[in-house]
Amino acid sequence: MTRPRSRLAARFALTGVALSWTVGLWSAGQSATRPAVFVAEVDALIQPASAAYIEQTLNRADAAGAAAVILVLRTPGGLVDSTRDINTSVLEAQTPVVVYVGPSGARAASAGFLITIAADVAAMAPGTHIGAAHPVSGTGEAMDDAASEKAASDVAAYARSLATQRGRNVELAELAVTESQSFTEVEALEAEPPLIDLVATDLDALVAALDGRRVTRWDGRAQVLATAGAPIERIEMDWRQRLLSAIAHPQIAVLLFSLGTLGLTIELWNPGAVLPGVAGGLCLLLAFFAFQILPVNYVGLLLVLFGLVLLVLEMVTATFGVLAAGGVISMLLGLAMVVDSPAPELQLGWPYILSTMLALALIVGFLARLGLRAQRRRPVTGTAGMLNESGEVLDTVGPDAGGRISTHGEIWSAVASAPIAPGTRVKVVAIDGMTLTVAPLHPVVSGSEGDQV
Repeated sequence: MTRPRSRLAARFALTGVALSWTVGLWSAGQSATRPAVFVAEVDALIQPASAAYIEQTLNRADAAGAAAVILVLRTPGGLVDSTRDINTSVLEAQTPVVVYVGPSGARAASAGFLITIAADVAAMAPGTHIGAAHPVSGTGEAMDDAASEKAASDVAAYARSLATQRGRNVELAELAVTESQSFTEVEALEAEPPLIDLVATDLDALVAALDGRRVTRWDGRAQVLATAGAPIERIEMDWRQRLLSAIAHPQIAVLLFSLGTLGLTIELWNPGAVLPGVAGGLCLLLAFFAFQILPVNYVGLLLVLFGLVLLVLEMVTATFGVLAAGGVISMLLGLAMVVDSPAPELQLGWPYILSTMLALALIVGFLARLGLRAQRRRPVTGTAGMLNESGEVLDTVGPDAGGRISTHGEIWSAVASAPIAPGTRVKVVAIDGMTLTVAPLHPVVSGSEGDQV
C-alpha cells in the first residue's frame, strides 16, 4: 500500500513543479512585453541642452511604445525659448507625460512652472513648491518697462493657454507670472480647479498612483495609464548634454570667463605662445554660452574684467602692488554681483568667490615672478650681451696696438690697459663700436722677465 501512495505523491510534486515553471515563464513573458515607464531627471537650468534631452527622451518613448514618461523636475528656471520647445515636445508626444516635482524640498520655479502645468499629469512631492514665473531680463532684474511688460503679458497668456488646455486653474497660472506667486503642493492640489493632479511621496508611489488613471491628450483622445508592474527605464543625458548643462552653472561660467580673459591677455603679452590664446578663446566662448542663459549683471561682469586687467598690468609695471590691490577689490565686487538672482542655486557664495580669488592671485603671482626673473636676467644678445663674456687672446693685445681675441664664438679686435700675451684668458669689460676692451680673467703675477699670467 505504501508504493502507490509514494507514486501518487511524486506525481503531485512533479505537477506542482511544472505549474510553477509555467507560471514563472508566463510572468517573465508578461514582464518582457509590458510597456516600460521611462524616467528622465532634470536638475539644472532650463536651456537648450535640457530641451534636447527631454525631446530625445520623448522620441525614444514614442518609438518604444512606453506606458508613460515621468520627468522628475528640479529647476530654478531658465530660457523662455527652451521652455516653449520642451512644452511643444510634451504636447505633441504620443506617450503620456507626467511631470513630478520632487523629492521633498525641491521646486520648479519660473520655466519649471510652465513645464509642470503643460504635462498630462502634474505631480508634486510633499514639501515642494512651484510658481514665481515672472520673466526677467538678461541682467537679472525684473522687467518693468514697456517692452518688458509686453514680454510678461506674452508669458502670462502662454500660461493661461496651457492651463486651459489641461483643465488647470487659469487664474493661479496667470498670477504665477504677473505677480510672481508660488504655491506649495497642498495649495496647488486644493485650489479649485487644482493646479496639479496628485501628490506622491516618491517615484514608486507615483507609479502606483498613475495606474488606471484616465488622461485626456492634447488632441482630445482619452487614454488610461497602465503602470502597475511596468519596468522602469531611466534615460540619462549623453556626454554633450551633461557638458552643456554643467557649463550653464554660474560658478563654472564665471571661472571660464576669468580663465579665458587671462589666457588671451597672456597670449597678447607673449605672442606666439599659442596654447594660452587657444585655451582662452575656448573658455570665453563657453562662458558666453552660459551667460546667455544666466541672469547676468553686466556691471558685475565689467568689474571682473577690469579687475583682471589691473592684475595683468601689475605684472608688467612697477606699481608696488597698487594695481594688484585695485584688481582684487574690483574682482571681489564684480563676483559678488555678477549673477543677480534670489535663487540659491544661482548665487556664487563667498567661499567660491574667495577661493577663486586665491587661485587667480596664485596664477598672477607666478606669472609676475616669471616676468621679473626675465627682466633681471643678463642680456644674451646684442652688444650688451658681450659684457663680461670670457675669451682667449689670439694676437698680443695692448693699449696701443690692437690685437685679436676669440669670444662668443666670434673673432673681435681688442685693446687692453696693459699688454696681454696670446693664449691668455680674458673677459670683456667695455665695448667701443667694433672694438672690445678686455682685462685678464685672473690676476697678473710680476716676474723677473716681465709680466706673466
